[in-house]
Amino acid sequence: MPKNIRNHNFYRLFRFALIATVISPLYYTAVFADPIFIDVTESAGLTFEHTDGRSDLRLFNEFLGSGGGFFDYDGDGDLDIYLVNGALQTDNVQDKTPHNVLYRNNGDNTFTDVTEAAGVGSTAYGTGATVGDYDNDGDLDLYVTNFGTDQLYQNNGNGTFTDVTTHAKVGNPNWGTSCAFADVDNDGHLDLYVANYAEYALENDVRCEERGVHVYCGPHAYPAVHDTFYKNNGDGTFTDASTLYRPADLIPQHGLGVTFGDYDADGNIDLYVANDQDPNFLFQNSGTGNFLEVALISGVCYNDMGKEEAGMGTDFGDYDNDGKLDLTVSNYQTETNTVYRNHDSTFFTDNTITSGIAEVTHGYLGWGIRFFDYDNDGHQDIFVANGHLMDNINVLEKHVTYPQRNLLFRNLGDGTFANVTSETDGLALKKVSRGAAIGDYDNDGDLDILVTNCNQRPDLLQNAVGNRNNWIQVQVVGQKSNRSGIGARIKVVTGTHVQYREVQSGGSYLSFHDLRAHFGVGKAEQIDLVEIRWPNGHIDRGTLLSVNRRFRAVEGGEIVPID
Repeated sequence: MPKNIRNHNFYRLFRFALIATVISPLYYTAVFADPIFIDVTESAGLTFEHTDGRSDLRLFNEFLGSGGGFFDYDGDGDLDIYLVNGALQTDNVQDKTPHNVLYRNNGDNTFTDVTEAAGVGSTAYGTGATVGDYDNDGDLDLYVTNFGTDQLYQNNGNGTFTDVTTHAKVGNPNWGTSCAFADVDNDGHLDLYVANYAEYALENDVRCEERGVHVYCGPHAYPAVHDTFYKNNGDGTFTDASTLYRPADLIPQHGLGVTFGDYDADGNIDLYVANDQDPNFLFQNSGTGNFLEVALISGVCYNDMGKEEAGMGTDFGDYDNDGKLDLTVSNYQTETNTVYRNHDSTFFTDNTITSGIAEVTHGYLGWGIRFFDYDNDGHQDIFVANGHLMDNINVLEKHVTYPQRNLLFRNLGDGTFANVTSETDGLALKKVSRGAAIGDYDNDGDLDILVTNCNQRPDLLQNAVGNRNNWIQVQVVGQKSNRSGIGARIKVVTGTHVQYREVQSGGSYLSFHDLRAHFGVGKAEQIDLVEIRWPNGHIDRGTLLSVNRRFRAVEGGEIVPID
């Protein structure tokens, strides 16, 4: 965040020197003759353009941007796209009122704007969103966070949605950012967590300056607000259980990134929150109706130097295939992104430098971040969406730009990553990026990327290399567990290679992803075992399954191919 909030240049220089000394031998940029990702935004028909309101006043709520993601809202097997927009806050005149947009996947690599027919074109000042079948009727519902009252859209199952915010009692009045569904109490109904950023109102906006230059304020210019946790009552309504679940002595922080995952493998879903210039939270689910905040004793509160960072996005994922969920966090420029390796299900080690991530990310301001296997080799890689928050940063720092390139790190399978960001394909785009969502929108067996950008169109990046290796996808359907299967833990074995995924409704930054679990399996020609541990503890297994197929797993039944 802006340096007027804190000055630790000595610390930054010292850490950068350490990074350069330790990691330079491990870092290289791979050169690919063929493109890795192709920008297909225009040909796909995505004409949406985000706005932050364009006030020219540098209002505090403008720089966070907006998110979006992939979900199959109409149940036809193709991933659709939802994009969240900002809103006008001053007397600026535009031809059309900015609103959120839903694009239906036509199944031929193009999309159609169905926002009006679907009824999800909110004109509120939007920030993030997530999806999940909160009412267990078989259709994915949509929750949107706003600068203002958040919104819950119930999927009617006929291509339309109904705003049920008031009835469901989930109209979080605070400034919500990232959010996610998960069944925290394992009762078969999805609960909802919303990160909140700050106590701010337009009429109380203050002017911040750095070296005499008008800049966006940092988070500490405004007081933090506690996050919100809604417990699903199972009857279409929720109860605000925030004070019951959070520790009584918890100090509110400026929340941005949210990711659920059972990091300690005890059968209860846990939660990590990336906070902006504040200590991060790791909420261990006690299984008895509350969270324990254990970030400090678990090693994921600060970076390896004991410093809080400007946490933006975050994600749980098992990048070393040892069966334990690791963490990654995107941070402010000069801070580096962080990679926390889950050591023993109770403690994490900061492997940012030794993994090869530090030197590259030190020069970027990261937001959306996600573990995913882009090349289907059986190891989870990392994508990061970058872009500065200060539109005039170049006035203060001549070498830093407002738009920035995004980054792709290939997992080398030995605990390290290589920067494989291409100079010539869709990864070479230089924009003011924020959210990032992952999903196989064209159903060709590899994972594609959706990136949201501030005051620009989004980027739909089609994977051009992943399906050269084999893969499988698993769509889970809960019965006694929640219908979406969120929180289900899936194990895939091919020979001696073992991989794990948990079905997640959030993660990254302000965004959500394909709920189908995707596994690259390299050149393996058969899946020896698929094992699913459902949130309620039940285990289903399938053996000797074909590669390059999609499977549907209904809790308590067989794992069967979809096509």
